[in-house]
Amino acid sequence: MLCALMLMAAVLWAADLPAVADRLRQARTPWMLASLACAVAGNLISAWRWRSIARWLGHEMPLGQAARVYFQAVALNALLPGAVVGGDVYRAAALRRRGLGMLEAGLSVLLDRLSGLWILAVLGLLAAAWGLVAAPGAAQALAAMGLPAVPFGVVAALALALLAAPALAILAARRAAAKAAPGSARWARVATVVRRPQWGREYGRQVLGSAVVQILSVAALACAALALGLDLPYWAWLVSAVPIFVMATLPISFGGWGTREAAAALTLSAFGVAPSAGVAVGILVGLLGLVQACAGAVLLVLDAAPRQDDASRGERGAPER
Repeated sequence: MLCALMLMAAVLWAADLPAVADRLRQARTPWMLASLACAVAGNLISAWRWRSIARWLGHEMPLGQAARVYFQAVALNALLPGAVVGGDVYRAAALRRRGLGMLEAGLSVLLDRLSGLWILAVLGLLAAAWGLVAAPGAAQALAAMGLPAVPFGVVAALALALLAAPALAILAARRAAAKAAPGSARWARVATVVRRPQWGREYGRQVLGSAVVQILSVAALACAALALGLDLPYWAWLVSAVPIFVMATLPISFGGWGTREAAAALTLSAFGVAPSAGVAVGILVGLLGLVQACAGAVLLVLDAAPRQDDASRGERGAPER
């Protein structure tokens, strides 16, 4: 908590707090609503993606329940230190309460998180490749972000290789599991997961779901920037979103505050955006995220009330000793 506050204070000081505040005062409501709508839609698709993984691992969960738990996790991510850690633990615990094994419950959340970051990186590379071909000055902007100057074909090949890498890893793991001698019970469970059928179909679902999620998330980022008067091509937002979103998930922050704004200031400066404007974009994205967190917090309270009532009835019905 203290580390996050100190980081946020340092970012605001470096970016000029009055300039950041002035930029935020200019925020336009229609674009903020568009950003919020994209973010909510992205989280709904994220819930579907997570439910798909859980179903592949052997647990059926209604989509409405998955969305409910997902938004509750969004609230915990905003309220607890550690960025996304608290919400991810909550989602795994929710599946555990519903009867899924500990290994599978935790794996569903881990794979869901990795799926999003994986496709984000793929889209970022594809966007960089597109920029190198279609946008004058893209090479200079990418170099300012610390990316080496490489030809379009190399960047595109890297994106395709990254897209195929998990499939190759799964195939290798399935072969290894088939040849391995029986071991401990835990290893047997791991081998069972690796050999689950229809992994190719689930792989395709993850590619599709994560692509839609990231496109919507980047659209939310771009709309928040447009609300503040910043207009960059969509490919630039796709490239910029990779460090911004990754930094926001680091467990050193509180709800992503500080790390997200620092990444936005540094990344967007490569495209000529003033640091104060970049920080303002990060703050606005965080504030709109709090709106979703408030909705998730309401769901947490509504779910907690019946459990408290059940506990109270149990105490009243207990025999006296």
